[in-house]
Amino acid sequence: MNPQTQQPEKKLSIKEWAAEDRPREKLLLKGTGSLSDAELIAILIRVGNKNETAVELAKRILNIAGNNINELGKKSITDLTKLKGIGLAKAISIIAALELGRRRKLADFQDKKKIACSKDVFDIFQPALGDLATEEFWILLLNQSNRVKSKHRISQGGLTGTVVDIRVILQIALENKSVGIILCHNHPSGNITPSNEDIKITSRMKEAAASMDISLLDHMIITDAAYYSFADEGKI
Repeated sequence: MNPQTQQPEKKLSIKEWAAEDRPREKLLLKGTGSLSDAELIAILIRVGNKNETAVELAKRILNIAGNNINELGKKSITDLTKLKGIGLAKAISIIAALELGRRRKLADFQDKKKIACSKDVFDIFQPALGDLATEEFWILLLNQSNRVKSKHRISQGGLTGTVVDIRVILQIALENKSVGIILCHNHPSGNITPSNEDIKITSRMKEAAASMDISLLDHMIITDAAYYSFADEGKI
């Protein structure tokens, strides 16, 4: 053998990395803020495969979402398991972690009691609705001081719509002794422009609520980064 022939460089396993470069050890030494998104995902999936470390596999997972965690949150278990090296267990771990993150963000606003503007409503609902792949319709119930009494999911639908029953909304409002209602739903497309059906349901809901001495204060369309307020636009 020619002594000058170079042998292929052996690929280090994650266990052979320097301690400060291994995700778990790095977290312990430097804290969670020191880890990249890929490193955090690597901790979730624990191991890679014979060709990739856990971090390399995590980078490939992020790549299908444009390296955007919010976009990754929209992926299903089926989407993830299409990736080579991602089985059901790894996919479930990732989905569960992203859902916990969404719920944590939502919980930050659970103690908000008074609604002063449309942005307050957006802050309450965006964590729950902003990155959903299907449409959901919710209501926020308020007392006479615009303080939040409760919020309720009315329906879940598909990519472009969901069924809304005005009678169900009024029943919930009356049972909770609410004097104000705010409607809220998401547009998975990212387009905040209200549809003709959105406009119709707003008009019908306002009229029906008024007959019960309940005020329809707003109807909001939520996306991941923006919102449309019927009240702000003078449409209610």
